[in-house]
Amino acid sequence: MHPQDIICIGHITKDKIVTPKAEIYMPGGSSFYFSYGINHLNNKNLSYRLLTSLAEEDMQAVHDMRAAGIQVDVVPSRHTVYFENIYEADQNVRHQRVRAKADPFTIESVKDVKARYIVLGSLLADDFPLEVIQYLSTRGTLVVDAQGYLREVRGEKVYAIDWKEKREALKYIDILKVNEYEAEVLTGTAHLHKAAETLASWGVKEVLLTQGSFGSTLLADGQFYDIPAYEPLNIVDATGCGDTFVMGYVYKRAQGASVDEAGHFAAAVSTLKLEASGPFCGTEQQAIDRIPKELR
Repeated sequence: MHPQDIICIGHITKDKIVTPKAEIYMPGGSSFYFSYGINHLNNKNLSYRLLTSLAEEDMQAVHDMRAAGIQVDVVPSRHTVYFENIYEADQNVRHQRVRAKADPFTIESVKDVKARYIVLGSLLADDFPLEVIQYLSTRGTLVVDAQGYLREVRGEKVYAIDWKEKREALKYIDILKVNEYEAEVLTGTAHLHKAAETLASWGVKEVLLTQGSFGSTLLADGQFYDIPAYEPLNIVDATGCGDTFVMGYVYKRAQGASVDEAGHFAAAVSTLKLEASGPFCGTEQQAIDRIPKELR
């Protein structure tokens, strides 16, 4: 595998998405939303690759991605992750069930990975063991969404848990994305700035703390950045909004944007994603146009 600007590693899932307006079956997962989103932005100056894992019978999702122009490498798995996501009228509220799990990634399966930015699309607590995090931290700037590490599957139900190895793992993570609930679980405080400072003190260089429709708080080099959430024209589907935020942020940081600039762009692409089902399908200019001129 040749070095890339950005590599995302994560399972593609089979998703059943239920909202008050519709019931949809489609592929999903953090890596799915990240890959289609960044491919749609289509900056020819950035090279991108996805490393995923799923069962042979579900390879159609990979064929479709390749047909869309996304470079995809596949690690075979006995099963494909199968999620059921049920949203209430308030799209910030989601109920999940897991019908099937895929095999975890191993050092052997990621041994050839090397990139400027390596994004782990974690879905469940055992997707990326600690030794994989440690190894990948030597292969590029490591970006992790904490959501998967705080989900444990018992039967088909998903339970919120703390990340047992967090203090060791966070030493190796450069950019960490959490929402306000995940930040409180990890740090024990609901105070956003204190939670971000605690995560930074454990080794994280850039903390992305999102709060849905209430915006986000970023912390880097001891400085806080408060990023507003931009008003959507309509709310259709929140699935993948957090993954889209990470995508927009890394996309801009890889081009040399500041933390503040990348944060505003990430918020804008997340708003556009909220207005439609499926991955982000807008343009870079549409995202920029959602940011007030004084904040661009």
